[in-house]
Amino acid sequence: MKNAVKYGIIIGVASGLWILIMHFSGVYAQAAPDETNNMQWMEWASILIPAIGLFMGIKNYRDTVSGGEMEFFGGLFEGFKIIIIGGVIAAFFAIVYVQLNVSVMNTDYMFRITAALLISILFNLAFSLILMNKQKHL
Repeated sequence: MKNAVKYGIIIGVASGLWILIMHFSGVYAQAAPDETNNMQWMEWASILIPAIGLFMGIKNYRDTVSGGEMEFFGGLFEGFKIIIIGGVIAAFFAIVYVQLNVSVMNTDYMFRITAALLISILFNLAFSLILMNKQKHL
């Protein structure tokens, strides 16, 4: 559980800091949500936070906690623990941000939060498959 807490905190705090960076860069201050802007790369770059955090967390679980052996469901369960802890912390930052900046409270922002959760689950499935040990007996 210590591994999940460590990497969940890393993902949550990094996501919170990224929300602030995107705010101060003016990503959320665009006039219309359908306009293309030159800051979209920052939104796409935010996908790297859960991807890198989950990969490092599941890999660390495999290498140190479980002694180099990991089955798919072991990695999947560890990844879900990391996602839950990181998601709670990131949600806290998002709630505080929305309370301080009511102008960003729209369905588009909530869609982004929901999409981040779904992307994290997909990353969890992929990294658990990639990092699991080959099964000898199926």
